[in-house]
Amino acid sequence: MSEDRKLLEPLSTVVSGVLRLLVGVLAISVVLSLFNNDIAFWSGPGNCATADWISGSSSAADAMFSARNGAHVTAVPQYCAEHPSNYQHLLRVLGGVPTLILLIGGLILLNRLLQSAARDGVYTTQTASRLHLLGWWLLLGSVFAEVIEAGARAALLATLTDNVTFSAEAVLHTSAFPYLTVLTALGVLTFARITRVGATMREDLEGTV
Repeated sequence: MSEDRKLLEPLSTVVSGVLRLLVGVLAISVVLSLFNNDIAFWSGPGNCATADWISGSSSAADAMFSARNGAHVTAVPQYCAEHPSNYQHLLRVLGGVPTLILLIGGLILLNRLLQSAARDGVYTTQTASRLHLLGWWLLLGSVFAEVIEAGARAALLATLTDNVTFSAEAVLHTSAFPYLTVLTALGVLTFARITRVGATMREDLEGTV
């Protein structure tokens, strides 16, 4: 299986290293966050929420930011809690944790896939199954993560201003569909089917020989 192991480099080494580094940074952040809540990198950029869909412009903003003739400044309101409540802290955490879970889970699945492929071979049913699992993790996980984070951002925004209420419309405004991750997941699922066909052909060839 040495040839298969070579085929998986340098991705196998990079994924393993990044996973160890990320887990280490996460562990340090958890310890530090026990003393200072603002250090936790998974909880988003402060207790703030931006309502970019209700942006506008004014002559005062143009003058303040020195807009030239023929140009105007768009003001996007950002609301921040001066003394955030526990509920707002929770919403802040929910605004970042799902993506972090998606990332760590994806790295773990990818690392297991690469180790298994290096040990047992690339064209095996086990490799195809692990590819299939990784594809579905990315596909469903990215969509669920974005829905949860968008909901948390909309809920946080609703606690900071009377201009926005928590609703499906607010969630849609604060969400961004993960096009790249979804396309990547579909590609992984496609390669999972290709790998399974290749594994079947390899087994048939070995049986014939």
